[in-house]
Amino acid sequence: MRAPATDRGRLLLALAAVAAVTVFTATVPLLRDWFDLRVYHGAVDTWVHHGGRLYDYRVPGTTYGFTYPPFAAVAMLPMALLGLRAAIAVGLLLNLAALAVVMRLLTGRAWRRHGWYGCALGACALALFEPLRDTFSFGQVNLVLLALVLVDAWLLATGRERWAGAGIGLAAAVKLTPALFIGLLLVAGRRRAAAVATAVALAATGLTAVVAPDASRFYWTGALWDTSRVGRLDYVSNQSLQGILARLGEEDRAVWAVAVLLTLGVWAVRARRAVAAGDWAAAFALTGLTACLVSPITWVHHLVWLLPSFAVLVRSGHPRIAGALYAVLCTSVVWLWFDDASGVDGFLGSNAYTWITLGLLLWLPTGQSRVARPIRDRSATAIDPAPSPAAPRMAQVSSQPGPSSSGATAAATGTAAGSGPGRGLARNASSDPTGSTRPAAPNPQSSSSRASS
Repeated sequence: MRAPATDRGRLLLALAAVAAVTVFTATVPLLRDWFDLRVYHGAVDTWVHHGGRLYDYRVPGTTYGFTYPPFAAVAMLPMALLGLRAAIAVGLLLNLAALAVVMRLLTGRAWRRHGWYGCALGACALALFEPLRDTFSFGQVNLVLLALVLVDAWLLATGRERWAGAGIGLAAAVKLTPALFIGLLLVAGRRRAAAVATAVALAATGLTAVVAPDASRFYWTGALWDTSRVGRLDYVSNQSLQGILARLGEEDRAVWAVAVLLTLGVWAVRARRAVAAGDWAAAFALTGLTACLVSPITWVHHLVWLLPSFAVLVRSGHPRIAGALYAVLCTSVVWLWFDDASGVDGFLGSNAYTWITLGLLLWLPTGQSRVARPIRDRSATAIDPAPSPAAPRMAQVSSQPGPSSSGATAAATGTAAGSGPGRGLARNASSDPTGSTRPAAPNPQSSSSRASS
């Protein structure tokens, strides 16, 4: 399908896309009622204003409460000054700002090449992406964490290493899964950045232990190890290795531990090769994929961490594959097996997003940044140092003119693929689903009883 040649045609197509996305989001996914944000607000408000204990709070009518490390609650203390509606509004603005930062870091200035038309189609594609839909409608924090991690990637790629690691450290203090990026820094030989990330995470955690000793003691000695506080492991939204095993009825933790160790081994080898080739974008993308796989619970909205992988696919000359996989993640297909995940179809369908994550970990192209460097012109990123083992660079979208990929693929990844090999951009993303996101009866996409995670 060729893009319209006139402004009027582009406007009509953009309006049609906006209308289609509006109808889709109004009927298929439905609103999650800001459930997770209501958990955050209620827990912090009770803790600050009513003398309650942080981890004792439960959303009225549910068994779900606060599940993050206590530093996350300290970071959310400003919520105690706001009413729930104001907190929702601020949460939406923060997520929009974080998404803008993520897209800017992943695409550079290439979006300017496509103007309002490309931006409109890209916004429509992002609105269809189920992990992003859930992140916004749950009021989740994963996009903010992704932005923090990608800022560190940009600092490392551009030689601004003085503060590199601070974003990863803060993200790890809010949620534990981003701590795997500290492992990436060690694999990459960036010991100083790894030390900064570790120091920031420990400092934030230690400061919280001084400010809230009871909450810290309870979390690190009890709540951290109680997965029932988050939700059922076999819940269809749990798209991790543990989720697959739980839906199979396999309860032996040793089996899960072996699967995790094998996955980490594959990640270490592939990430090391990516770093050695100067492909920092692929290394970060692989780490986001691995974090989703090895975490005991990876709700669908956590899969915003897959966005960088689609950018890497486009950059390496595989826009159709990126578009196809992205489209699957827009369909909410796993919910078809909400009630029954048995049989071969249940094994394949209910774990569809996990299969995509695992496939990307195994086959995501790496080492592209040295083969095809973006041409330097006015639409290229301003800073693009030559890659080296000492300073691997984060790949930016190419500004080379040439036949672009389809509108859907370009929108899904936020970039058009150039005509040269390996042209494209790199992307990334993330968020916390609630294992209790129980769809209401005829539609497993909407729920009034969700857990925060």
